[in-house]
Amino acid sequence: MKWLTSPVVVLLAGSLLAGCSVRPEFVPPEPNDEAYAPPPLDYSLPDAADGSLYRHQYMMTLFQDRRAYRIGDVLTILLDEETQSSKKADTKYDKGSSVNFAAPTFGTNAIDDLAVGIDSNRAFDGSAASSQGNKLEGAITVTVHEVLPNGVLRIRGEKWIRLNQGDEFIRLTGIVRVDDIDRRNQVSSLRIGDARITYSGRGALADSNAAGWLTQFFNSPWMPY
Repeated sequence: MKWLTSPVVVLLAGSLLAGCSVRPEFVPPEPNDEAYAPPPLDYSLPDAADGSLYRHQYMMTLFQDRRAYRIGDVLTILLDEETQSSKKADTKYDKGSSVNFAAPTFGTNAIDDLAVGIDSNRAFDGSAASSQGNKLEGAITVTVHEVLPNGVLRIRGEKWIRLNQGDEFIRLTGIVRVDDIDRRNQVSSLRIGDARITYSGRGALADSNAAGWLTQFFNSPWMPY
């Protein structure tokens, strides 16, 4: 049974274990996640008190735009995300020195073979550049999941699109001020606080862009080289 302890077997076993533990970013998500589902609502109307027909939070006013302000209301988010960053660094320096010792002289005779000269030169030239840009446009309608004590709305929702070669989805969570919602019941994604926006997909096209399990192993922290 010595072959079980050979380095080749140990390496292959480690590779298989690394392949079984796929990195989270390569795991395709699933639709109908309960975390992004609309909150459960009680649609029963409260009883009117003291003979009044008014019911709190169930009124329809003629002098106010219909905007999301309570749990269960829907809100349209306009995705206006665009970021651009760049960084560049250049470093260059050089240094040179020279030292010469003349040949020693004995009387009128000089011994040329004993002349000494030292030259030294050092130089360094380094540069680095980095650039990254992202842009996301579109729209997604989400649901109000919670109304905080200060009136801020906590929103959450997802949007799935089935294509020929797979699925595309957008997930969004965050908090929104009611004052930032316009008369069309829309708000820009730039106005969302603590925003979490995810745009990705799954299927044949997404799988073709994912690294295999052996490639993941050689690019993982478990690779000692």
